[in-house]
Amino acid sequence: DPSSSSLMQNSAVPELPGFYYDSEKNRYFRLLPGHNNYNPLTKESIQYKAMECERLRLLEEEEKQTKKTTRAGLNSSMLLQKRQLGLLSSTSYCRLVHELKVNCMQRRKVEIHSPDSSVAGTNNFKIIVADAACERIFTVNDVEHGGCKYGIINLSGLGKDSLSVEMYDNLYFTNRKVLEKSLFSLTHFSKLCLMGIAETPGCASLLPASLFSSTNPGDRPGMLCSFTISTAWSCAWCLNPQADNCFSTGLTRRVLVTNVVTGHRQTFGTSSDVLAQQFATQTPVLYNGCRSGEIFSIDVRQRNRKGQSWKAIRLFHDSAVTSIRLLEAEHYLMAADMAGKIKLWDLRTAKCMKQYKGHHNEYAILPLHVNEEEGLLTAVGQDCYTRIWSLQDTHLLRTIPSPYPSSKDAIPSVVFSSRLGGSRGVPGLLMAVKQDLYHFSYN
Repeated sequence: DPSSSSLMQNSAVPELPGFYYDSEKNRYFRLLPGHNNYNPLTKESIQYKAMECERLRLLEEEEKQTKKTTRAGLNSSMLLQKRQLGLLSSTSYCRLVHELKVNCMQRRKVEIHSPDSSVAGTNNFKIIVADAACERIFTVNDVEHGGCKYGIINLSGLGKDSLSVEMYDNLYFTNRKVLEKSLFSLTHFSKLCLMGIAETPGCASLLPASLFSSTNPGDRPGMLCSFTISTAWSCAWCLNPQADNCFSTGLTRRVLVTNVVTGHRQTFGTSSDVLAQQFATQTPVLYNGCRSGEIFSIDVRQRNRKGQSWKAIRLFHDSAVTSIRLLEAEHYLMAADMAGKIKLWDLRTAKCMKQYKGHHNEYAILPLHVNEEEGLLTAVGQDCYTRIWSLQDTHLLRTIPSPYPSSKDAIPSVVFSSRLGGSRGVPGLLMAVKQDLYHFSYN
């Protein structure tokens, strides 16, 4: 872990209770409690200083473009030669090319334009998430006087020469804290956003994407669905036609599946809070990740009867599960927990097939981003580093430091795609942190 590499240098020095060793001065110094106002020298401040020095060093390396490939002998000419000789399949060749490009991505700041120029870029980004085609980015922004506002960023202006995007706010504002959200597509023409609100009393709202546009506000429809619930931790929309118009909300010790057309609700009791959810697309099955570390599936076609076992698949982590992602074939599920472990599960055998090391988490609900076409896994840690792994062999390809010092309110939110802005879009990584949006473009 780059954030703690400088601390490892002192690993050979004996640790004395109440003291820390300064390698530069070659001596021990006394540690005092963190609440002491007269001597700010604490273990936490020392660790933070070391992490900040490491972050600045990595940023300087990236500015100098001194970063080398993560695999010995891997270069574009070698890949092309192997491809021409028939030693690499098209899939393997594309995957390795993306691996090379990801390692050489360069950071550039994106200019954000808005019809409301007075409020553009004045609120911190909390969450960004892309629609299925990566043409638009859904955003949640913190507001200075409390609460959150929602917006959509159009990526059509994002290109190699132009780094500008259009951002549109919606009519609705919430004074509640947005904890989890999903962006989903009902059809190719109608994209909707689902909000889970983590306050008491909470609520879930279903919003049409047409709320976020530059057209006449009088022509915009209202919320499609909104209801009050207990504390909500997660939510998911179902795209399978056998459970059409249904979405699920993960609550405290229960799962609530709602049909937005008929209003019918189905409740499944659980033994723990449901922190992560995702529907399968090939079958009407809902996968849930719990605070207890359990992952289980529910077939939403069956009714929940007392004494009836409705959990089909059960997997277990040692810590609270914070994110789950089904792979396209839906035979595999990726899951991350609060211990920083990322595991790839085979749903047919209920066994862990791979583990991706280096992720950092202690208590936050942090998402996973799986890009199967490019063969990449991306996750932002609680230490504010963005890490990218190879899906195939779990190799850590790149660790990207945040442009801002590490803090709870400065954890970046990212989106990766080889087609940002649509089918003819540009490849790269979008990072939202504080009030800024950055594009890490392929070199």
